[in-house]
Amino acid sequence: MRRFLVLAAVLLACLSAAEAQTKPAAQKPRASSGAKPAVSKPKTVKAAAETTCPSVLGAGVSTGLRFCDVTISRNPGDGIIVRIPPHRGIATLAFDLHNRHTYSADLVKAGRGYAAYTATMGVLTMDGTLLARGVVRSEFRTARDLVDRVGGGAGAGGVKAVAPTGTEPIVIEVPEQVTEVSLLGEKLSVVRYEGAESFSAAGRPIAVVSNIQVEYTPAPAKPATKKPATPVKKPASPVKK
Repeated sequence: MRRFLVLAAVLLACLSAAEAQTKPAAQKPRASSGAKPAVSKPKTVKAAAETTCPSVLGAGVSTGLRFCDVTISRNPGDGIIVRIPPHRGIATLAFDLHNRHTYSADLVKAGRGYAAYTATMGVLTMDGTLLARGVVRSEFRTARDLVDRVGGGAGAGGVKAVAPTGTEPIVIEVPEQVTEVSLLGEKLSVVRYEGAESFSAAGRPIAVVSNIQVEYTPAPAKPATKKPATPVKKPASPVKK
C-alpha cells in the first residue's frame, strides 16, 4: 500500500511538470516610455554676406580679404549695403572694423609715424533706423601694426599707401523683418605727432571693414498660391423663331 501511494505521488508530480511546460508563458505588457518623437531643429546658415561697396579699398596681399571704405554719411543709400537673406527670428551680422592709416616709411624712420585712431560708425536699416554702433580704437607705430597691405597701388611692391590698422570684431543682431542694412561712418578722432584732429564731414572715408558674415535660420518657403479656375462659358442656345 505504501509503495502504491509513493508511485501515485511521483506520477502526479510528473504530470504537473509536463503540463507546466506545455503552457505558453504569459507576456508582460510593455510599459509605455512616454517619449515624444524628436522634432528636428531648423538648421542655421553661416556665409559671406552679399554686399555692395561704393568705395572698394582693395584686396589684401597677404590675407586676400576684400577691404571696403566706411564713409561718413547720414543717407543709408550712401553706405555699404549688406543684404540679409529672408530669415526666421534674429539674424546675426558680423564683420571686422579697422582704422584707416596712410603709411609712410620716411615718417616711421624719422620717429614721427605715430598715430592713434578712434573711428565710430553705425549700422542702419534702409529707412534710417539705427540698429547698433561700432567703434575701433588702435595705435600705429610701425608697419607691424598694419593688418595687411592693399594691392593695386603705385608704391614699392605694388601696394597702396592706405592700409587697415587695428581690428575690432563687431557682432550685431538683425530683426526678422530687416533684409538690408547700411554701414555708415559717423566720426573720426586722430592723434598724431603734430597734434589732434577730428572729422565728421560727409563723404570722408574714416574706417575700413572686412570679413562680412551673416548667420541666420532660413525662412520657410511660402506655399504657392493657386490661381482661381477660369469659368467655362457655355455656348448661347439658338433663339427659336
